[in-house]
Amino acid sequence: MVEIETKYKLGIRRFGLINWVGFWTLYKKEVLRFLIVWIQTLLSPIITSLLFLLVLSVAIGSGRSDMLGFPFIVFLAPGLIAMQIIQQAFSHSSSSFMIGKIQGNIVDILYAPLSSGEVVSAVTLAAVTRSIMIGIISIFIFYFLVDLEIKNLYVIIFYTFISSFILGSTGVIAGLWAEKFDHMASVTNFIIVPLSFLSGTFYTIKNLPETLQIISKCNPFFYMIDGFRYGFLGKSDGSILVGSIYLTILAVLIWFLSYFLYKKGYKIKS
Repeated sequence: MVEIETKYKLGIRRFGLINWVGFWTLYKKEVLRFLIVWIQTLLSPIITSLLFLLVLSVAIGSGRSDMLGFPFIVFLAPGLIAMQIIQQAFSHSSSSFMIGKIQGNIVDILYAPLSSGEVVSAVTLAAVTRSIMIGIISIFIFYFLVDLEIKNLYVIIFYTFISSFILGSTGVIAGLWAEKFDHMASVTNFIIVPLSFLSGTFYTIKNLPETLQIISKCNPFFYMIDGFRYGFLGKSDGSILVGSIYLTILAVLIWFLSYFLYKKGYKIKS
């Protein structure tokens, strides 16, 4: 017994700087979690975007003036895709922690030989993976319905990743904070959805009064959707450079906040 304790000292990592096997296992588990129910996690948001596109195109599409020099439907399509990318990244990571706390199986992660950074990164990157899959499928479907043309693939990739990474990290914070489904619903209904709708998804902020334009440019969701749309249209409401810097800084800050809260055991450790 003494020899075993000497050879395997408790509390000492034996995996090097990063436990890649554990990190990959948790990431794979999170990816499989949404793939198993793909109708709910992948198909449902795409159908929601298509319904938005159908309703708005029938209701006001033909009677709406061009936006940024493009027909309303062409302007709208990238915004709808970006909105689902944002919302689904948040949904995945937040539900992972909240359900884990409610069902009690979060202890499987807490007791696993994984650092706080590895856990938060694995869950966040799984949320990014879900958003990327939704984005790819949505773009493929919308390509046959709307006259979409990819103007800058690198911009689309960057904004897809950075947007889903920010919302994935934000979902970790919300999942740690929420103690029941009502709490999570309040965050989604009163923060995530309003910010999505007020971000220029359905309109160009250039049509807003100057004061509202300034307020809109403080909304990170505006830069997420505006940058993603720029990748297809080649035109934007705001500065792509400013948006890229702003979102990169925000991504780092929110990830470290989620890491700090998990490391402290916020609402998961007594």
